[in-house]
Amino acid sequence: MLVCLATAIVLGATSMSDIGLLAHQALVFADPPSESTVRRALAELDATALRRIARTRATVRARVWDLLARRPQGFPWLCVAGKLLTGWVVIDLDATLITAHSDKQGAAATFKKGYGHHPLGAWCANTAECLAMLLRPGNAGSNTISDHIQVLGDAIAQLPLMYRRKILIRVDGAGATHDLLEHLEQMNRVWRSVKFTVGWTITDTDETAIEHLPAAAWTDSLQQDGTPIEKAHTAELTGLNQRLDNWNGKLRLIVRRTKPSARHAKNLTALEKRTGWRYAIVATNITRIWGIPGSHQPQWLDALHRAHASVEDRVRTNKAMGLRKLPSKDWTVNQGWVLAANIAADLDAWTRLLGLHDQPDLVHAEPDTLRYRILHLPAKLATHARRKTLSIPDTWPWAEAFQLCWQRLSLIPLPT
Repeated sequence: MLVCLATAIVLGATSMSDIGLLAHQALVFADPPSESTVRRALAELDATALRRIARTRATVRARVWDLLARRPQGFPWLCVAGKLLTGWVVIDLDATLITAHSDKQGAAATFKKGYGHHPLGAWCANTAECLAMLLRPGNAGSNTISDHIQVLGDAIAQLPLMYRRKILIRVDGAGATHDLLEHLEQMNRVWRSVKFTVGWTITDTDETAIEHLPAAAWTDSLQQDGTPIEKAHTAELTGLNQRLDNWNGKLRLIVRRTKPSARHAKNLTALEKRTGWRYAIVATNITRIWGIPGSHQPQWLDALHRAHASVEDRVRTNKAMGLRKLPSKDWTVNQGWVLAANIAADLDAWTRLLGLHDQPDLVHAEPDTLRYRILHLPAKLATHARRKTLSIPDTWPWAEAFQLCWQRLSLIPLPT
């Protein structure tokens, strides 16, 4: 049922009744479950069932990652500021808001003065997969430690064993708490290295340290291709900031300054108004990543954390894959819908990674683009003499891309 529902979501379903779409394509998907069956199955999801589903997802993911590693270009390791992070799996944690237009269990006022839910998710930056997501009430805290630890644990459990040795975790300012950073440090083992970067809320103490930075300490920031940015600068703040005395002694602080835009003008501090710069700080436990030259430099660490902004693209993709609204008033049913939406997002990512990885206009395509060009194909499927024939118009611009994707996915050997 989850596979059928996730497939319907990939095709554009926004409610449980849309499962009926599959019935009109029985030659492709066979007979789908009814809406009542879907609703009843989601309502019966308990902790035991969720654990079984999570184990199955992890097994399938291990199979997909093995296939990714066998591609000519290999596994999609992340590239930051022109340097390839070979061997490192990058996990981005972020929360989002889902607006509720009617009374639903768990719906509440949000910190942005809206009304709905406030789920927390974890995405793999290497593959754009949604590894885990926790549905939370709308008034859930942005920096709730237990939620971050639970989602992170669920996300790591989704990784194949051989990919759990080098993990890089990125969180925004909600992650700058003592308990979470201590938990991340404790995750380090002899066989596992865990690095992190988190946003850092600037206080008066931080601004005092920034004022004491000599002019020579500032260097040009780096773009993601490794070229310098002349209008943005980075410096090391670790030795000047007294706030670090209250932490574990392993943190480094990297400060970045940029020229403020008009929309930032009303929120500038006295220091920022006086200096004409807008400041942001990143905390990290990275002193050096062996095998990556220059990974100790402040400008590279700044670029590494700024790449965390790509998680917003993943959030947008997930919302286009069913998370824009929750379909039921029941909390358990909505929890199951979130799970199906995450599976749908994985199916979307795997289709692009395994079937369209060398198609520049499709490998990073948004869900609506992929639906229009590949999934909602203007073709006719007919059955004759026990054979199925798919007729695609010669004028369809992406006919060859569809055939290539279909052939690649069809040639994947069944697991034994």
